[in-house]
Amino acid sequence: MRKIVFVVFFASLAMLFVGTSCTDKKTTSDISADVDSMLTDTLGTDSMEALIEDEPMPKAADELFDDFIFNYAANRRLQTDRTDYPVNVDTYGKLSKVEKCKWGMEHFFMRQGYYTLVFNSARQMDVVKDTAISSVYVEKISFKKSRVERWQFKRVLGLWKMLGVKIMPLAKHEDASFLRFYNNFVTDSTIQSVSIAESVSFSGPDPEDDFSRMTGELMAEQVPAFLPWLPSGTLYNIHYGDQPYQPSNTRIFVVRGIANGLEAELTFQKRNGGWMLTKLNT
Repeated sequence: MRKIVFVVFFASLAMLFVGTSCTDKKTTSDISADVDSMLTDTLGTDSMEALIEDEPMPKAADELFDDFIFNYAANRRLQTDRTDYPVNVDTYGKLSKVEKCKWGMEHFFMRQGYYTLVFNSARQMDVVKDTAISSVYVEKISFKKSRVERWQFKRVLGLWKMLGVKIMPLAKHEDASFLRFYNNFVTDSTIQSVSIAESVSFSGPDPEDDFSRMTGELMAEQVPAFLPWLPSGTLYNIHYGDQPYQPSNTRIFVVRGIANGLEAELTFQKRNGGWMLTKLNT
């Protein structure tokens, strides 16, 4: 089998959907103990947000959460209308309510240009296009701070709304063990090298033909050359449905670009008590 080295980059995107946060309002990051630094807003982003706010969200966007969340994260007026005030906030078990005048704009993953998804099986991946889904949460996973911020969305009378926020230690996350493994897999070359199966199923673009894909098997030592760029440190993850992650020996980790159409999919199987990369699609 020919060995071709290439790397798939989720290109830096010109932020089509950006805006400013009110300086006198608090985000969930402000409420938690550590305040995340915010990007400095510019006149250009102010103008873009104003243009977006002038366009009403299509009614069809409420059918799929994917369509809704992009609008919610970009349109200040829509986010205000679709947030249930006062916002219920659970911060490490301490309950509070935040009034509308103190709540600020959340852009979620829009400024970084990608988000992640974690599935227990290939069948579960179909849930993303399931119009019957009525509950979804978006979570910001910070490995450095060992913290998870989780925004709960529900479809009420056909309309998606954000109903509350939960901030908790990473250790309390239902899939904390796998998430920590993933971050170590990305940041520690030693852990990565022992977490790749001897043979990995591979599918990806052919660097010699823009209209073709390559499929086959990679030996463990070949895999690092074919791995795409993978996020670490902080993840914005979307979880569909009411049920948390179920016990399973499979994890499919997906990194999805917002506007570039690129996607990376890594399948891990638990073998002899440890996670092993067994399949790679880019």
